[in-house]
Amino acid sequence: MTRYEPAIDVDAIEAIDTHVHIEVDAHGHSSLPDDLQEAASRYFRTDGPRPDLDGVAEYYRERRMAAVVFTVDATTNLGQRPISSADIAEGAARNNDVLIPFASVDPNREDALDEMRRLLDEHGVRGFKFHPTVQGFSPDDPRYFPVYELVQEAAVPALFHTGQTGIGAGMPGGRGLRLALSNPMLLDAMAAEFPDLQIVMAHPSVPWQDEALAVATHKHSTWIDLSGWSPKYFPAELVRYANSVLKDRILFGSDFPLLTPDRWMRDAETAGTFKPEVLPGIMKHNAVRLLGLS
Repeated sequence: MTRYEPAIDVDAIEAIDTHVHIEVDAHGHSSLPDDLQEAASRYFRTDGPRPDLDGVAEYYRERRMAAVVFTVDATTNLGQRPISSADIAEGAARNNDVLIPFASVDPNREDALDEMRRLLDEHGVRGFKFHPTVQGFSPDDPRYFPVYELVQEAAVPALFHTGQTGIGAGMPGGRGLRLALSNPMLLDAMAAEFPDLQIVMAHPSVPWQDEALAVATHKHSTWIDLSGWSPKYFPAELVRYANSVLKDRILFGSDFPLLTPDRWMRDAETAGTFKPEVLPGIMKHNAVRLLGLS
């Protein structure tokens, strides 16, 4: 076992993609059941390749980018064995010039805290990914506060899915997945209770964009990543805040492989979404600070 230590030459890369999914492992196993994978592909109108971790590393290496990589452990809610976060960390260790591993541990697991400590201590993961809708938990429930306390003590970020999701979209009853669990206002309680916890609100938080902006402007330990949407469709208020008061806490993210960084950057340039003076921070420098890479 090799413990992850970053070896990213920040000056040599052009961007850091803070939202990259590892959707299949070396054996072809996925953390999502097949029907949910297919529904997400239909939602995003993509049937492109889903490379394994080493393929993802090569993809980003070719683009002179680094990438935060993770899966989603929703064992108790979906009944599906997840891709191993330990394996993701191991793969990131052999590609530590471009990859940064986040772990995902189902917070409903009885051994969640022990598993999180193991991934931090033995594997060197650099953050944790949560998806309240898919994992089936309300982030503001005090039952989960020990999870956040552990992440705060480890001084690594907590990345939370917010807003709409393509997972379960169009399926009967959305396959039982509840969108309201991903309202970013539910993260306000965490930010108030754990002021040193760095919380990343993933995606434009439609239909709760104003809630996300309210949390981010009130709690300066919160960040917003811009993954999962083409920049030409970003809500106008999000763009306005990204170009002004939140410019130092906005992060580039693609949602690869469902949305590629190539398309994200092409659409951002075509739409003229961001002011030239704020773009370097969004694309790289803000993530360098958040991830402690400087």
